[in-house]
Amino acid sequence: NEDINAVIITSENSKHKELTEMAARSGKHILCEKPISTNIKDARKMIDTCKKNSVKLQIAFPCRFIPSIVKAKRSIDNGEIGEILAIKGTNHGSMPGGWFTNKKYSGGGAVMDHTVHVADIMRWILRKEVKSVYAEVDRTLFKMDIDDCGTLLFEFENGVFASIDPSWSRPKTFPTWGDVTMEIVGERGVIFIDAFSQVISVCDDNSNRFYWRDWGSNADIGLIKNFVNMVMYDKEPFITGFDGLKAMEVALAAYISAGKKKPIKLPLAP
Repeated sequence: NEDINAVIITSENSKHKELTEMAARSGKHILCEKPISTNIKDARKMIDTCKKNSVKLQIAFPCRFIPSIVKAKRSIDNGEIGEILAIKGTNHGSMPGGWFTNKKYSGGGAVMDHTVHVADIMRWILRKEVKSVYAEVDRTLFKMDIDDCGTLLFEFENGVFASIDPSWSRPKTFPTWGDVTMEIVGERGVIFIDAFSQVISVCDDNSNRFYWRDWGSNADIGLIKNFVNMVMYDKEPFITGFDGLKAMEVALAAYISAGKKKPIKLPLAP
């Protein structure tokens, strides 16, 4: 109830719905961390509540502000590599620990955590929806009751085939997040993206950590600036609640597919 325009929600995934509804009813615009929620029903309720209360809901997908991804999309929009035939994506990182490894709060492990970023970029580039998902999901790297790796194969409604390799496979000393790549195959060429290449690698013996210092642009700052401008100038969200729902839906379908050992058609029922 403070005299503010907007809030950023960075809680556990399972609490996104509750906090979004509270903020919306108080008339605050919302930037919500990904995934939008842990299930379709809650995501739709978040979107509907924001619409009912005339507040804007934006989802935190900072990869849309990484220069190499932005440039790749521009090249594709300009037809430089022709019609897209297939896309291969990866998103690897170290195991984050904490509530991320508790399905009650996270909704899923590495597949939930790392699929949504790449799925959103693929949807954004293609301007098409995923129509079917086949996945293998496993607990291979850590002794936990939640997935730490997986492989997703899926098809878009325009016939483009894609894959995502999401995992918590990097060592503890590796940056928590930072291995996002995409190989986009077109009729006349291939675009390869290494999203986190603008960094200086630092080996710190005092903390026994290996980490990166950005020397290029900062995608998180780009995300925040975009959100602030949206609020200040009454623009429509660049990354909508529906975008968040559709990216999460790919991850949810992956879990269903892995359990049933067969492809799953989208959209999913609530």
